[in-house]
Amino acid sequence: NTWFLLLLLCLGFPPSVATCPPYCLCASDIISCSGRNLSVVPFDLPSYATRLDLSHNALSALPMDWIPQLFDRLATLVLSRNSISRIEVNAFAVTPHLFHLDLSSNELTVLNLSIFTGLAELKELLLFDNQIVQINPGVFRDLHNLQRLYLSRNRLTDFPLGLYWEAGGPRNLTFLDLSYNRLSKVPVQSLLSLPHQGGIYLQENPLVCDCALLALLEYWMWKQYRPLVDFRGEYPCGDDSGPGPICNQQGVLDMPLEAQTYQEEPGKWLRVPCPGLASSTQEGLVVFWVTPRTVVNSSTNDPSAHFIVLPNGTLEIQGALMEDSGTYWCVAARRRHYNPYESMEVNVVVGNLSAATTSGLAHRSGTEHFNTAFTTLASCVVSIILVLLYLYLTPCRCRESRGGSRGCGGRAIILCSDPREVESGQRRSNGKRVAFLEPQAEDSDIGGPKTPVMNLGHVTTEGILKNGSRTVGQTLTDPAHIA
Repeated sequence: NTWFLLLLLCLGFPPSVATCPPYCLCASDIISCSGRNLSVVPFDLPSYATRLDLSHNALSALPMDWIPQLFDRLATLVLSRNSISRIEVNAFAVTPHLFHLDLSSNELTVLNLSIFTGLAELKELLLFDNQIVQINPGVFRDLHNLQRLYLSRNRLTDFPLGLYWEAGGPRNLTFLDLSYNRLSKVPVQSLLSLPHQGGIYLQENPLVCDCALLALLEYWMWKQYRPLVDFRGEYPCGDDSGPGPICNQQGVLDMPLEAQTYQEEPGKWLRVPCPGLASSTQEGLVVFWVTPRTVVNSSTNDPSAHFIVLPNGTLEIQGALMEDSGTYWCVAARRRHYNPYESMEVNVVVGNLSAATTSGLAHRSGTEHFNTAFTTLASCVVSIILVLLYLYLTPCRCRESRGGSRGCGGRAIILCSDPREVESGQRRSNGKRVAFLEPQAEDSDIGGPKTPVMNLGHVTTEGILKNGSRTVGQTLTDPAHIA
């Protein structure tokens, strides 16, 4: 066999594709080597696999050459339930087209820079049930398409905001599971500015229940975000009736929250009250305003800033701009049950709303007039076409002539005048008769006499009056009767 393989290589013929190892299970493009107590990855794995399962083994590290050949078709790699504590740089360069990577239930403690280099197509990364205490900057730099990240049941103490703000990181991360970690605080203002905050799971963390966190949780509950709705009992200060921080509740109004609209001209100052809060000054009140462009709060104000949150929670817009128009949300700890029809939204309009409305009405009126005129013209044209079709294309009813033969048939259609003319034999100057003659086939004998095209003695006059009534047939004997 060895000499045969050497002969094939010398002749330029590659050896056959690697077969499935005896300690693995192979089904088409799926290879499972799970539960084999492997400390290294087998070197003879077929490279045609799209799913490789190496879970429940004894792998402790992933060096750069942990897989001997390139797996360019591999889409799913399962490495869970091992003892992996170290991943070298470029370890996944041999699997460039991975969509799903499972590293859960291992012994990872620190995620170092560039360990996920080359996984630009990765969409789902499972890192739960490890011992991760630190995530270094740039770890997720190449994961442009990452959508779901599971970091539950680790030892994280800081929220990994770099996932969202670092250059080259995930662009559309819609799911982040940080439950069962050691987070005591979360950056509330930064979370409110995230585009997909409705997919962040924070349950079962030792979070400090302060006014900012309470405001965030109330806002998420009003938004009906699934992480809070499904695990509401696993968050601190989630029950409004239980103990919680004192957030100057004397300024909270016991009245339904309704969406309001505030309008101002460009360049002027505009004050927008927070729904549900009294206008009296309150010390220590924490209020966040989510604007179309940024998030501001009442504790970090810059007097020269464009947006300022006053001590009573009112938002002040200094020198309003046209781009300030939009929907605003006032996020505050009100500690109350919200009616499903209540709203924390406030609509801000910067500009001349009446002029815009008048212009819109004028444009709409002109459009309606044009549509009406066009419809009328089209109706007239259709009516004229129908009348012409009725007058000139409706076939005559033929009547038998005195000789007993049919005068019309398929030979001619004659449009007649008033039946009184036909019966009296009189001709009026305005009663014209039109005959459509069908050419008759010529005799097969070229030299013989040709038959007349039409026998005028047996042609009946039949037609449709221009006033819409039908005529009674009449036999024409005089050629002068045919116009």
